[in-house]
Amino acid sequence: MDQQNLFETPATYRLLRLENGVALVICVGLCVAHLTQIRWWAFVLLFAYIDVIGYVPGAFAHRRARGRRIHRVFYVLYNSTHSAVSGLLVAALWAWLVRPEWALLAIPVHLCGDRALFGNFLKPFGVSFEPAAHPAFVHFRTAYVNASTTRRGGRDAT
Repeated sequence: MDQQNLFETPATYRLLRLENGVALVICVGLCVAHLTQIRWWAFVLLFAYIDVIGYVPGAFAHRRARGRRIHRVFYVLYNSTHSAVSGLLVAALWAWLVRPEWALLAIPVHLCGDRALFGNFLKPFGVSFEPAAHPAFVHFRTAYVNASTTRRGGRDAT
């Protein structure tokens, strides 16, 4: 919400998802407009590397840990590959070493799709690798909603 209050309310979270949804629609529209110009093997590769490197190892470790904490390296891998900055660097490197091409849209399609469709953003070290409510956050959310309701005489819409 701001640099001093690092949380999102349900409304601001939905707005972030909506922003990514608009970007996703634009990227998918460009894919459709250039359907015959996309090298599909490259598109699939560029789409998949993000999860093959960043999500699958952490998901596997999370399932094997059976509720125990997993190593931070899995969070770093996820956050590194699911970052717009690293996506831009991969796209720039691909364009320089291979060629600029429409298949590069796979990167923003993946990242915006994760955020807009699934609500997945970067993962803090202190929460479960797979989405699960943190007890401290549940307590905070309850207190925040109660305070907002008391102050405004109703449910806080923001």
